[in-house]
Amino acid sequence: MPTTRSLERISEVHIAPLGYEYDRILEPVLKYDADILYLLYGTDTSTPEYHEALQQELLNEGIDIRTRDINLHDIYDVLGTVTTVTDQHREDIVRVNVSSGPKLATVGVALACMATDAAGYHVHPETHNHAAASSPRTEGMVAAEQLPSYPLETPSEDQVRVLNFIDERSTSTYTPKKSDLITFAEDAELNFIRKRQPGNEKAKFALLNNQIIEPLVDNGYLQVESVGRTKQISLTDTGKNALRAFRHKLPEKPDR
Repeated sequence: MPTTRSLERISEVHIAPLGYEYDRILEPVLKYDADILYLLYGTDTSTPEYHEALQQELLNEGIDIRTRDINLHDIYDVLGTVTTVTDQHREDIVRVNVSSGPKLATVGVALACMATDAAGYHVHPETHNHAAASSPRTEGMVAAEQLPSYPLETPSEDQVRVLNFIDERSTSTYTPKKSDLITFAEDAELNFIRKRQPGNEKAKFALLNNQIIEPLVDNGYLQVESVGRTKQISLTDTGKNALRAFRHKLPEKPDR
């Protein structure tokens, strides 16, 4: 018997940073018969007049346009936005345009493709222009080449939830200890505790170190500082950026 989801139409979803391009965004959306297009607007970049014409043409083609205002020159802002949108459309086909935005945005969307099931593509234009402010940098499309998939190892849901807990609880005068993390893991029923059900405190600390602390320290996301007989845990700058990039792995907060 078909499931509810199988009776629903799977959408073709595209994501494109909005740089100084027109055809590079329009043509692949039409080629793949996209249903939804997420346009990533730069909060720190100017908006040329032809962007309005691009949106109107997309609307005329029946495309559902959704916008996100982000810093296109912040890799982690781009990465976090694309991974979140991809997660929201986990049952759909998601394609990401890696050739429509500025250089740092290109890096961010490419990393997002490696961290998710989204497929990246590069649009080869017919011609290149120079006056980006008054006209797009390129015109036409020769081909939209799908990029090869290179999976990127990302922190687990448990690890992201611990990063978020540390970030929320840390203040200028207090940093969570390992015992705080164990209490949180038990209260939140994190998988590494719930599935193994350690029988004593020593086993709990061993699991925390093996499954959470050590991998996050090895990846440069956490730093552990000995203060007396306790271990205080804090996020590094890399850890804060990782939390921004993979915040979509946090459970959704219930509506009030």
